[in-house]
Amino acid sequence: MKNDVLISSTRLYEGKIFNLNLDRIRFPDGSEGEMAVVRHPGASAIVPFLSDPRGPDPDLLLLRQYRYAAAGYLYEIPAGRLDPGEMPIDCAHRELKEETGCTATSVEEMCAPLMTPGFADEKIHIFMATGLTRGETAYEADEFAEVQVIKLSRALAMIDQGEIVDAKSMIGILFVAGFRAGR
Repeated sequence: MKNDVLISSTRLYEGKIFNLNLDRIRFPDGSEGEMAVVRHPGASAIVPFLSDPRGPDPDLLLLRQYRYAAAGYLYEIPAGRLDPGEMPIDCAHRELKEETGCTATSVEEMCAPLMTPGFADEKIHIFMATGLTRGETAYEADEFAEVQVIKLSRALAMIDQGEIVDAKSMIGILFVAGFRAGR
């Protein structure tokens, strides 16, 4: 953020996952106003391929994960918050191992979208992982998930049919299908 935009900032809430600030800012027309902004450290997410993503209908790993805020289970790609000072690619490797039990010989960043820029600064770095070796998961106490092998064509159909509604997962799967797989 440009220094001439932010006038002052007051921390309203500090939590484990995000902070909430009330910022007084200068708008592009020179006027001033207040904006409540969710401050998030950022995250990494991974589209993990169990088979060659350029193959005819590659297998990928998805999590069927319980999400309290969504009132049930969602299909998602593995993801997690950046630790202080952690590089996004290191977070991607860590989350892939923790949530799927896998390590990858290749992890490539594809994109880094802002998730809800109208009120939050959260950016998720989305990677594609290949050359997986399977192992044991290491879920945190509040994570309830199971790893599922899904064909890329099925994952795309699940997005189309509203079965995959998680934004980072939709972006990652659609990005890989449009720009990485089959090329």
